[in-house]
Amino acid sequence: MSSLPFGIIVESAVAVLLMLTIGYCILLNDRLKKLHADRDALKQMIGDLIRATDMANSAIKGLREAATEADATLTSRMEEADRFAVELANHVTAGRTVMDRIARVTDTVRRNQAPAAPAPQAQVKAPLPGDGPIAPSAKGAQAALERLAAHQRRRESAA
Repeated sequence: MSSLPFGIIVESAVAVLLMLTIGYCILLNDRLKKLHADRDALKQMIGDLIRATDMANSAIKGLREAATEADATLTSRMEEADRFAVELANHVTAGRTVMDRIARVTDTVRRNQAPAAPAPQAQVKAPLPGDGPIAPSAKGAQAALERLAAHQRRRESAA
């Protein structure tokens, strides 16, 4: 009879251990289900990341093309602006040369024009090439040159 209680104790211990093993298996099964679910979510996230990376690469390629095109456009416009600057400088130089010539001509005309002596009342004077409309034109040209020189001084002082 002494073996009967020992057999029941052993079988009870085996039953308890078997119940603990079954409980632990249920717990492991739940954890494995969660791990599989997380693995599927991770696969989805990796797929989304790959698509986002591809989109970013294509956007970078587009930005590079746009930057290259903008650089080419800017370079051509800068070259055109340089050509216009040289042309404008040439025009300014030519304008100054013309202005200097006009100033010399007006100075020469001023020096060559002597004040006319009043003519006697009885004599009729024939018009000379220096009289009449030419003299006012020289005065107008001189006034225009003075205005131009003043304008140029204002622009140079502003710069």
